[in-house]
Amino acid sequence: GKRVGVLAVDPSSPYTGGAIMGDRIRMMEHAADRDVFMRSMASRGELGGLAGATWLAAAALDAAGYDPVVIETVGAGQSEVEIATLAETTVVVEVPEMGDEVQAIKAGLLEIADLIVVNKGDRPGADRAARQLKAMLSTAGGRVTRPAPLVLMTTATSGEGVEALRDAIDAHRATRTPAQARYRATALLRRALATRAQASAAGSDAWDDAVTAVAEHREDPFSAADRLLGFDR
Repeated sequence: GKRVGVLAVDPSSPYTGGAIMGDRIRMMEHAADRDVFMRSMASRGELGGLAGATWLAAAALDAAGYDPVVIETVGAGQSEVEIATLAETTVVVEVPEMGDEVQAIKAGLLEIADLIVVNKGDRPGADRAARQLKAMLSTAGGRVTRPAPLVLMTTATSGEGVEALRDAIDAHRATRTPAQARYRATALLRRALATRAQASAAGSDAWDDAVTAVAEHREDPFSAADRLLGFDR
């Protein structure tokens, strides 16, 4: 009885700007579902694992009554953790035998994860990967005020463990606090303000003057932004 929104972000080519959009192929069986909305979008060079329009698309789906809204990022690197600001529940998916345990430490994924999933649990090394991640969580910094996330195992092709993952996501969403809601709302509002301000100023003479002044070190970026927004009056 739920209306589900899915936003899948694919990496863009640094040369052509294009993206494969393979998510559309994987989700074709749900394309005709009336209560499922799917949208693939290219990252277009945006950092953080998201596309620039992901924030606005998620807000639009939320306003349209879609719940949950599932966002798949391009994959996490050292700085691609912006999803934790946008999402109410962040699920980090790892696979065995890929060295992702080490990547998880390097990227800070252990700090942003609300749940950690080792997918392809039927492969050799899956149990070892889950044990290693649990051991890392016991010594990971950055989670002083947050409980350690559950480490779950799934096999997407057979569906094994998927129901337990769904239950864990529902349980985590039920523990949301007003402070967490305000933090997320503040981040969304900041993003919306920045998008609106840039859209209104970009291409104008004042914008070009500000860019030139900052580029030539005649003005710092904050003073230039104040001037564009009229705060210097």
